[in-house]
Amino acid sequence: MPKIRVKLFANFREFTHTKELELEGETVREILDSLCNRFAGLEELVFKNGTVRPYINIFINGNNINESGGLEQELAPDDELAIFPPVSGG
Repeated sequence: MPKIRVKLFANFREFTHTKELELEGETVREILDSLCNRFAGLEELVFKNGTVRPYINIFINGNNINESGGLEQELAPDDELAIFPPVSGG
C-alpha cells in the first residue's frame, strides 16, 4: 500500500495540530478514512452522510479530485494530497 503525503490547511491544520503527514492508502477515500480514524471528530468536518462536504476541496498533485476519479481515484507512492476547508476573503 503506498504512503501518501497529506497536507492540511487552515482549520484542518488547527484541528490536527499538524500541517503534513504520511498515510497509507490506495484511494483518496482510504486516505480520508485513515485521517479521520487518526483524529477523532475530524469526520464531522470532512464528511456528511458518507460524502465529502461540498465546500471541501481535495487536490492530488494540484488537480481537484472532482475533475478526475473522485474519492475512488487510485494513488501512487509519489502523490501528494492536499485538503482545503472553505475559504473566504474580502
